[in-house]
Amino acid sequence: MSLFIGLMSGTSLDGIDAALVRCSEHSTPELLATRAIEMPASLRKRLLHLCHADEVRFADLARSEYDFCHQQAIAVDALLSSSGTPRTSILAIGSHGQTIEHAPTGHRGDAGPPYTYQLDNPSLLAELTGCQVVADFRRRDLAAGGQAAPLAPAFHAELFRHPTQWHAVLNLGGFANLTLLPPTTSNAEIIGFDTGPANVLLDAWYQRHHDNGYYDTAGRWAGSGAVDRRLLAQLLGDDFFHRTPPKSTGREAFHLSWLDTQLKNETPADVQATLAELSATTIAMGVTMACRQQAAPLPKSLITCGGGAHNSDLMMRLARQLPEIALTTPDTYGWPADWLEAGAFAWLASRRLNGLPGNLPSVTAARGARILGGIYSA
Repeated sequence: MSLFIGLMSGTSLDGIDAALVRCSEHSTPELLATRAIEMPASLRKRLLHLCHADEVRFADLARSEYDFCHQQAIAVDALLSSSGTPRTSILAIGSHGQTIEHAPTGHRGDAGPPYTYQLDNPSLLAELTGCQVVADFRRRDLAAGGQAAPLAPAFHAELFRHPTQWHAVLNLGGFANLTLLPPTTSNAEIIGFDTGPANVLLDAWYQRHHDNGYYDTAGRWAGSGAVDRRLLAQLLGDDFFHRTPPKSTGREAFHLSWLDTQLKNETPADVQATLAELSATTIAMGVTMACRQQAAPLPKSLITCGGGAHNSDLMMRLARQLPEIALTTPDTYGWPADWLEAGAFAWLASRRLNGLPGNLPSVTAARGARILGGIYSA
C-alpha cells in the first residue's frame, strides 16, 4: 500500500483540493485526509482572464503558472501538516493543473490540431514540495485520438461498480460530467462524457449581479426566479447538447458572451432560474442518451458529487427531471462527495507509477488504453 496526494483545481476556480489517498493495485483506494485552500482573488481573476483571452503574453502565463504552483505547494504542506503525514511517505503527487482551454476538436472549429491546455509546472511543484510529481495526464489520450476528458470515469468504476445493478455518477463542477457504470457481470462498456454547463454559467451570472461571493448559495437566487421557456428553448438549441458521446467541453464554448447573445429583456433572477433548468435538463438528456447508446435500463442510482451537489435548487430540478432514479452521494459508499476529483488524480498517479493505463477508450474514444502522465522526480 502506498500514499499519494491528488491535487485538483476545477473550472469553477474557487480553490485547490488536496486529497491523501492510500492506493494498492489489489484493493479499493482509501481516502485518508483532505485539505482545501481558497484561490486568492487576484490569481483567480488572472486565471479567468487567461481562460477567455484570445491572446496572452508569455510573461502573464509564466506569472500565473508560478503563483498557481506555489498555491498547490501550500495545499500539499497544509495537508501533510494537518494529517501528521511525513513528506517522505508520499510516493507521488498527482497534479491535474488548471485547465485554461480544452479544444479536443481544434480551436472553435478551425483547421488547427486538437489541444487541451492545463496550466501547471510539475518541475516547480516537485522542487517546492520535495515530492515526486505525476502531471500532464490528458495529452497522451489526446495524442491517441481521444477527447482527453473526462478521465474520472475509470476511478468511478474502481469505487462504485455494482455486481448486478447499473449506476451513474454525476460530477457537478463548472461543467457536468456523467459516467454510466454497467454491472461488473455485464459485458457492456463504461461510458462517460460532459453533458454541458453545471456551475460555470450560474456562477458567472451571479457574480455579474452580486458583489458578495462567487456563487448562488444553495441556489436561493435561482429559486426566486421563474424559468423563461423561450430562453431555455433557445439555449437548448446549441449543437453540443444533441451531439452523441464521446464529447467534452469547457469555458471556450459556454461563457457569458454565449449567453448574452441570446438574451432579450429577462429579469436577472429569471435568467438564473433558466440557467439552473438548463443544467438539469441537459443532464437528464445526457442520462437518456447514455442509456440509449448502451441499450441499458435507467440506472438504479445517480451518485452526485462536486460543488453543484450542494445546490439544493439544482438538485430539486434534477430530481424532477429524473423521477425514476434515486439521487445519492458518494458518502453512501464511504467516499465524501467533495473529494472524488482530487482522489481520482491521486489514483491516476498510482496507475502511472505502476505502468497501468489511466484512460478508458470507451469514454474518450482514444485508439486504445494508454498510460497517462509524465513523472517528475523530487
